[in-house]
Amino acid sequence: MAITGVSQFGKEYCTKNMTPGKKVYDEKIIRRSGGEFRVWDPTKSKLGAAIYKGLRNVPIFNGMKILYLGISTGTTASHLSDIIGADGLIYGVEFSSRSVRDLVPLSKKRKNIIPILGDARTPENWTHLIEKVDLIYEDVAQPDQSDILIRNAKIFLKKGGSVMIAIKARSINVATNPMEIFANERKKLETYFTISDAINLNPLEKDHIFFVAKVK
Repeated sequence: MAITGVSQFGKEYCTKNMTPGKKVYDEKIIRRSGGEFRVWDPTKSKLGAAIYKGLRNVPIFNGMKILYLGISTGTTASHLSDIIGADGLIYGVEFSSRSVRDLVPLSKKRKNIIPILGDARTPENWTHLIEKVDLIYEDVAQPDQSDILIRNAKIFLKKGGSVMIAIKARSINVATNPMEIFANERKKLETYFTISDAINLNPLEKDHIFFVAKVK
């Protein structure tokens, strides 16, 4: 099954560069008659890793609005930016002021990325900045990462909207078996979402699982 906005050349997955001639994170560039394509590095992006591990149900489309919790410096977001195009929008929430400073130059080149300095745990503090979204993407390495996703979904996710979350077992409990943690987090998420995909990201991302789900 093809993924909207993602091209495959050999074993590499790519997105069409919306800012031709400009790289984001020193990624490989492939040029074809159809344009310039940025190779998605699966070692630098959880979603990239999930795609390389077989994820094909990627609920992203041109023109959609995304709330990205834990956007960091924008590596994964840059590929989402390519896919959603100029008519789409990414609200990128990041707790680290340093990461936001690094993200600002990218947002000036890619007008569909809006950096927001904020805590994903307290969405009520920035509700005035964000409209309802089609998708919430979360990559927040915190013990309560599933609860954070549910809290934000209740406020910002449109009816029928989707979520994607990368869960890091070691951020929840370093002493517990990762598979047990993944099962517990799945149960939490299933109180509010219907999970369609669960991809273990080993060996690309150790002790990580990637969930795709929709609101019940």
